[in-house]
Amino acid sequence: MDAGRRAGNRSPELLRLADNVVQPGFEGITPPDWVRRRLGEGLGGVTLFTRNIAGLPQSAALIAELRAENPDVIIGVDEESGEVTRLEASHGSSRPGSYALGVVDDLDLTESIARDLGRDLAQVGLTVNFAPSADVNSNPDNPVIGLRSFGPNPDLVARHVAAWVRGLQSAGVAACAKHFPGHGDTSVDSHHTVPKVTASREELEEVALLPFRAAIEAGVRTIMSGHLVVPAFDPDTPATLSPRIMLQLLREEMGFDGLIITDGIEMAAIAAAYGIAGGGARAIAAGADLVCVGGEHSDEGTATALRDAIADAVVEGWLPEERLADAARRVKELADWHAQAVRDAVHVPASQNGSVPVGLAAARRALRVVTHPGSAFLPLPTAPHVVELVPVMSLAIDRGTRWGVAEPLAALMEGTTSVRLHAGQVDAGKLTEVALTPAAGRPLVVVVRDVHRFDWMEAALEFLLRSRQDAIVVEMGLPRKAGQGAVHIATYGAARVCGQVAAEVLTGAITPERTW
Repeated sequence: MDAGRRAGNRSPELLRLADNVVQPGFEGITPPDWVRRRLGEGLGGVTLFTRNIAGLPQSAALIAELRAENPDVIIGVDEESGEVTRLEASHGSSRPGSYALGVVDDLDLTESIARDLGRDLAQVGLTVNFAPSADVNSNPDNPVIGLRSFGPNPDLVARHVAAWVRGLQSAGVAACAKHFPGHGDTSVDSHHTVPKVTASREELEEVALLPFRAAIEAGVRTIMSGHLVVPAFDPDTPATLSPRIMLQLLREEMGFDGLIITDGIEMAAIAAAYGIAGGGARAIAAGADLVCVGGEHSDEGTATALRDAIADAVVEGWLPEERLADAARRVKELADWHAQAVRDAVHVPASQNGSVPVGLAAARRALRVVTHPGSAFLPLPTAPHVVELVPVMSLAIDRGTRWGVAEPLAALMEGTTSVRLHAGQVDAGKLTEVALTPAAGRPLVVVVRDVHRFDWMEAALEFLLRSRQDAIVVEMGLPRKAGQGAVHIATYGAARVCGQVAAEVLTGAITPERTW
């Protein structure tokens, strides 16, 4: 059917139905005219990104403007805590991420963190939070999951996913377990290409699917599909576009009856082969209920093309209108749930151990310190020189998110100096000039992040440790070599609160709970 005939068969009712299942992003801290207009025409959802957020009061005002156009709009955000934060990107998260919570392994703490976060999200009017990551980080070299997972053990991840779901939803915000059927055992990032999970069905049942089953049992309201090829279930098609995975596995076999949201449909794992609009239409046909788009393509033209492609799929006969109507129904059901859940929300104090914020308490409990026999390097006797080695992180992590140890350490210890170095800035001459020379006669603190994943960072660290055997290493990613440095501090996260806790230990403001 040619384009003209397709357009002629798009009735207003069909276009409105198609709009119900589209969740775009947009630019700016106020709603553009096209978003207002489309909400009035039935647009079902909106996703907020860091570019839309300038603090909680502004976010609340923005969301109120969106709801004035469509009270039932599904407003989502990617707020995992830790590295993946949108509400706190400008200053760094006040709560550690999932891996740190898995290290502590206190389900009450995990539930409290999620409830505390949920209270902030509910306060500004958000419907759904695209968290938690239910991925089991079974591949330590995974470039996109890592600290976003609760850990490498499927039973531990399952327990904490369930706790997170309970905590977040008790505050009136829908949780979203992701990235189904599990992104943990991958070696490439679906933002850039199509990951393939080669595990057998039996292995998937024992590992990757276990946390999703726990989330469903805990009553999770939404699940996000992953753009992964999983040959055990479908040898050719990414999960987001696979009826075998979305309908047969998730709906029929696992019994999930809530809303299925796609991961960003513009990610290369989908868009490179099918286009944004074509991928979105195929996702609805496969069983998804809401198509998320707009992390990188946040214009009206993209949202319109996506809506029209969904309507055209109905006109052409390969997307049954009943399937589209079912998706729209689930969107409305989530809106109704949210309205009631906010009224029923549980309000509890957001602190642990008296006046200590729960995020700070969690970060303190997660921190691990390895010292060598006879070591007397802590607390720091004088103000140190801090060298922070900065990797390029996954697109899931906002590039501007604040992290590090130098800033909070300088606030606690006057005279602290620091330098940040990227790949290409770490030859021996440069390291001598900006790292070793300024640290002469002073403590040297080297801050790394997933050092095992970056050859340049590992080489730079080894050079510094050969030159300064008394150097202290702070690992803010996944620690693979816990004995590096005269003292090795593992924060299990790069959130602002993790850097703060490392600074507290370095200055003696607190004594770590676990020292080896």
